[in-house]
Amino acid sequence: MSTEDLEDSAAPLIEHLAELRSRLIKSVLAFIVGMVIAFTMAEPIFNFLTAPLCTVLNERGQDCGLVFIKAQEGFFVAIRISLLGGFALAFPYIANQMWRFVAPGLYKSEKGAFLPFLVASPFMFFLGAAFAFYVVTPLAFDFFLGFQQLGSGEQAESTDGVLSAPVPSVIFQGSAEEYLALTIKFIVAFGLCFQLPVLLTLMGKAGLVSSEGLGAVRKYAVVGILLLAAIVTPPDVITQVILFVVVYGLYEISIMLVRRVERKRNEKLRAEGLLDDEDEVL
Repeated sequence: MSTEDLEDSAAPLIEHLAELRSRLIKSVLAFIVGMVIAFTMAEPIFNFLTAPLCTVLNERGQDCGLVFIKAQEGFFVAIRISLLGGFALAFPYIANQMWRFVAPGLYKSEKGAFLPFLVASPFMFFLGAAFAFYVVTPLAFDFFLGFQQLGSGEQAESTDGVLSAPVPSVIFQGSAEEYLALTIKFIVAFGLCFQLPVLLTLMGKAGLVSSEGLGAVRKYAVVGILLLAAIVTPPDVITQVILFVVVYGLYEISIMLVRRVERKRNEKLRAEGLLDDEDEVL
């Protein structure tokens, strides 16, 4: 290869790197702007995120209240909210920058195949996050708060005149930072788990996995999902069972979606005369 050829091949690479740098800078700036907006609205966002806990406490006749254990805890709560809110606000713009960087290198057919997955991914994440917030979180805190002990703190006199030991009150006085961390963990964990159909369907469209192969490793998938449920959820059976049922259901849905992709691919190949009726491409 001559020196001119090397220079010609290096030029497009430099242009791509410059474009990537530009889009990364724009994405970071959008994230910072989103963080600032979320930081200014940290209090109403936090009040919204505490709704599941307050609902459970109100049903038990308790006041909804959290405490700051450390002096700086309020600031770090606001920072955590701004990070989560900033990413949520900036994600559409960041996704658009990613698409505009990748799209010029794709054929028209590839754009049509990839774009639905780009739209489905954030939709499934927010669907999983909503499921975690409105279903899983209230159930988890209802389970946790069931271990409270509402005692009188007074000695009771039995029928024979003997005073019994006082029953202490053991009630919830949660840290705001710990509550927020646990709630965000639920939201992110379920949001990522709901990406499973999108990921496996995309891999099926690329020919990396098949519905037959996914079905053959079903028993290993069950073990993996059980381990996932044990790792990403607190140690209560209810939350773990919910996560297992949901993720396993998504796995079965993924198999059906991959099978549908294979069927469409086979129909297209038959229409082009590249596949006999007896053949099947997996």
